[in-house]
Amino acid sequence: MSRRDAVYARQSVEKKDSLSLSGQLDLCRRAAGERELAVYQDAGYSGKNTDRPAFQKLMRDVQAGQIAAIYVYRLDRFSRSVADFGRLWQVLQAHQVEFVSVSENFDTSTPMGRAMLHIIMVFAQLERETIAQRVRDNYYRRAALGAWPGGPAPFGFSNGRAVGRDGRLAPALVPDENAALVRRIFAEYAAEGMSLSGLAKKLTGEGIPAPRRAVWDSVTLSRLLHNPAYVMADEQVRLHYLAQGVKISDPPEYFDGRCGLLLVGKREAAGRSRTDAEAKTLSVLGSLGLVEAPLFLRCQEKLQKNRQLGRSGQGRYTWLSGLLKCACCGYGISVTRDGARRYLHCSGRYNLACCRASIRVSLVELEQCVQADIEKLLAACPAPAEERAADRCAPRLSELDRQAQRLLDAFAGSPSLPLTYLQKALERLEQERRLLLAAQSREERRVLPPRKIRFAALSFEEKKAVAAQLIRRINLAEDSAEIFWTV
Repeated sequence: MSRRDAVYARQSVEKKDSLSLSGQLDLCRRAAGERELAVYQDAGYSGKNTDRPAFQKLMRDVQAGQIAAIYVYRLDRFSRSVADFGRLWQVLQAHQVEFVSVSENFDTSTPMGRAMLHIIMVFAQLERETIAQRVRDNYYRRAALGAWPGGPAPFGFSNGRAVGRDGRLAPALVPDENAALVRRIFAEYAAEGMSLSGLAKKLTGEGIPAPRRAVWDSVTLSRLLHNPAYVMADEQVRLHYLAQGVKISDPPEYFDGRCGLLLVGKREAAGRSRTDAEAKTLSVLGSLGLVEAPLFLRCQEKLQKNRQLGRSGQGRYTWLSGLLKCACCGYGISVTRDGARRYLHCSGRYNLACCRASIRVSLVELEQCVQADIEKLLAACPAPAEERAADRCAPRLSELDRQAQRLLDAFAGSPSLPLTYLQKALERLEQERRLLLAAQSREERRVLPPRKIRFAALSFEEKKAVAAQLIRRINLAEDSAEIFWTV
């Protein structure tokens, strides 16, 4: 098979000072003289990696023994990474392919050309890393001054400008027409019994589009709820992030209960996942937040519980998921569906091969029996005919406990937090606690109308939550079930 010469051209974006693809091809043809060149070109692709369609085709042709020489306008058109080019150069050498850079005037068929190749690659990567470092430094500098450092604005905001800390106009986040929806999302997620998936279905069912797509999902909502740009950050929010070990660049007085926050941290190059909290920096933006601090913190606590629960009991086919166990081996029972029919499978038998149980219990009948038993339990519960002052004070007392815990967590996670600050803050919380306890002992009882819970009227997620509170587990034998209640 005869081998041919090739020319490769690449341009990431069209700029006035950037040579076009046609210009690169013309220069390479002139350098090749009378030789006919097979053309490979990529438009709109960066040279920092090799994930480019025409480039991949060129390398496949090289490995197939079809290419004798490759012409490029400049080395960085071919690759900007020393590590990538090192691997590519080994492939070229293995298949006896010469490499010619037209503008840099070297040819790897000569020893001097090969030496020049390695020197130029080192400086090309140095230039790229220097530019990247300058961009990062500018990003962190703008964030430290309270300015929005750049990039797309979070959902509910638009990019705008506001007077910064230095008295000059600086990039800032400005609430837009979706700001009210963001406030609603935080408020509804914080409500008792609401889940990420439940809220996503509700918003999608109402025809409300999500950011950059038509439907909402749990991941989109989780990212929105985690974003501190929405919070009107106060001292409690500061303590929340201190407890996680996050580095805070601004003094405590900047957390005035008005402005949002920017949390920045490097990403790992391979997995593109966030690094640990200790590698992140938090700064106060010059932009106003959308959500009050107590509501934001309630959502963070709920999200934290979701992470701790992981994927346990997330079954979609029955609200009894997570409670069903095999009476023979003790392993969980999984539920599958084929059309309208649902089947029960012992994990010990089908996943671990340590059990011989065959579950023939009807899931429909089991759900009906459990629902009837739960409704009897709820009906037997006394109606909350009256509420004591202690009940009305309980939420605030719980909040004081959470604030005290945040103080202790922040002190443990941030060695720079002064001990005197911790002592004074705890004393203030204890003083408010004593005043609340004294006031509730003097208040009279207040009558409330009776309330009842109708289990049949609850949503799938609400039924699952109630069942998890009332039932410890349900042991399933071949054709029988035994319920172990927590009450």
